[in-house]
Amino acid sequence: MIIKSKAYPRAALIGNPSDGYFGKTIAFVFRNYCAEVELYETPELELLPTERDGTVFNSIEHLVSDVGQFGYYGGIRLLKATVKKFYEFCRKHSITLDERNFTIRYQTDIPNRLGMAGSSAIITAALRALVRFFGIQISCPVFANLVLSVEKEELGIQAGLQDRVAQAYNEPVFMDFNYDHMTRYGYGIYTPIEIPQDLNLYIAYRTDLAEGSEILHSRLRDDYNKGNPEVLAAIREWAQLTEYVAECLRERKYRHLSSYINRNFDLRCEVCRDSVSPKNRNMVEIARKAGASAKFTGSGGAIIGTYEGEEMYRKLQEKLKEFSVEVIKPDIVTGGGAQ
Repeated sequence: MIIKSKAYPRAALIGNPSDGYFGKTIAFVFRNYCAEVELYETPELELLPTERDGTVFNSIEHLVSDVGQFGYYGGIRLLKATVKKFYEFCRKHSITLDERNFTIRYQTDIPNRLGMAGSSAIITAALRALVRFFGIQISCPVFANLVLSVEKEELGIQAGLQDRVAQAYNEPVFMDFNYDHMTRYGYGIYTPIEIPQDLNLYIAYRTDLAEGSEILHSRLRDDYNKGNPEVLAAIREWAQLTEYVAECLRERKYRHLSSYINRNFDLRCEVCRDSVSPKNRNMVEIARKAGASAKFTGSGGAIIGTYEGEEMYRKLQEKLKEFSVEVIKPDIVTGGGAQ
């Protein structure tokens, strides 16, 4: 039997990047793209590569293009790290695994290295497949922590919990990374939240840019650990913005929503000046000139915001297309049932 599992890209509606610093965020996953993993029993354990793991190129130009699109690492390292951390998790919690081997492979069409949590989507899908294959259960908060541990502990990728929580729950989530709760339980207070269907949201991403989130997170982490007053104040404000947006969604009153979204990005620029590239800033500015609100979905390369009516949406598409930016309406995943 072939086990198939999926995970979707994440968009942070508000609050990022405070999730790694005991802040508050709202995020969701959307099914316009996905990472899919197939796993089936075989005599030996094998991880199958895809195009992103290629080592043979037609030319130097082909290699350079591949690095620009996918970075220096493909998905095989993600699969290896996932299997390793899953095994260690089961041993730590005295979970006995059947002595069976398997072949695992992945494919993904999530735009790469653009702040949409494409790497954690591959890990999430792989972990879901492993959980089903071995017939065990892991709660959503613990599942999200395990995915994060693959990236931070095993691969040394600086990241916060937000992406993994949204992907684990498979529905919009209000996340409160309360310090006391995190210290006591190891995870935050996660509350599913409705994003009303009448809210006009768009996501736009560059088709000519691939950037990792490591630079942003490493610099912000250094400032946070040093107790930089500007950074600490920003984290508090991001949390407050998240509360404001949650209230807007609950009451379906969107009048101030665009200003909260815009402030989220402007605050980032104030405290993370060197991590906002000119191209990314330009993308936000173009969207705002078209009348929409705009902020990063993650750490750069893609933005999210609100718009008013189809005429504004078409204007967004036209203006951003001139700068190699694709605009979509996110098909938000609801209903949970992640594992």
